[in-house]
Amino acid sequence: MLSTISILAFGFVLGLKHAVEADHLAAVSTIVSERKSILSSSLVGGLWGVGHTISLVLAGILIILFHIEIGERAALALEFCVGLMLVALGANALRKLARGGHVHLHVHSHGGREHVHPHIHDGSPETDPHTHHGLRLGARSLVVGMIHGLAGSATLMLLVLSTIHQPLVAFTYIIVFGIGSTGGMMLMSALVGLPLYLTASRFNRANLTVRGLAGLFSLSFGLFMIYEIGFNKGLFR
Repeated sequence: MLSTISILAFGFVLGLKHAVEADHLAAVSTIVSERKSILSSSLVGGLWGVGHTISLVLAGILIILFHIEIGERAALALEFCVGLMLVALGANALRKLARGGHVHLHVHSHGGREHVHPHIHDGSPETDPHTHHGLRLGARSLVVGMIHGLAGSATLMLLVLSTIHQPLVAFTYIIVFGIGSTGGMMLMSALVGLPLYLTASRFNRANLTVRGLAGLFSLSFGLFMIYEIGFNKGLFR
């Protein structure tokens, strides 16, 4: 009993640690930079965690039922895909800024009640300036989380999982790990979104600077991962 509790506690702590790794923060920060409230920023992290856990559950089923293990080269390939994703996310964020992205206030009316909140526009023509972009950003967060779910220290989680011989404990371990990573990312997303929230309506230049830094960080870290994994760690050898 004590050993089972220790295993699950380790999974939760590992999940928290997994959420604050640099490649995760780089990816999520580019999505959070398009949100202008702390709550919606936190939800980005939550959706990332859901996608992350979905991938882990699917991979865990393969390991538990079919005893499939992730090889070193496969793990490197998964991390390389994360690097490519970071480059794409960072480049997209910088592209929006280059096209004249700016922040201004919109007044919306829903159910007879009006509310005001800031919007980001990237300089492209709008067919409906009052469209909410939550679903699109939510789907992106979910997909990013799913890609991250099979890379980085998640690989370590799966290797640990392969040593657990009780299926119920193994599946519980996955869920606990997912809860830890989801909670950690929600907290980090809220912290990343805080300066964006504070600068959204009053300090447009500062807001654009923060968004630019998020995009540049994601792009730079993605290029670093591609070089490190592809050449120094020998994926292309």
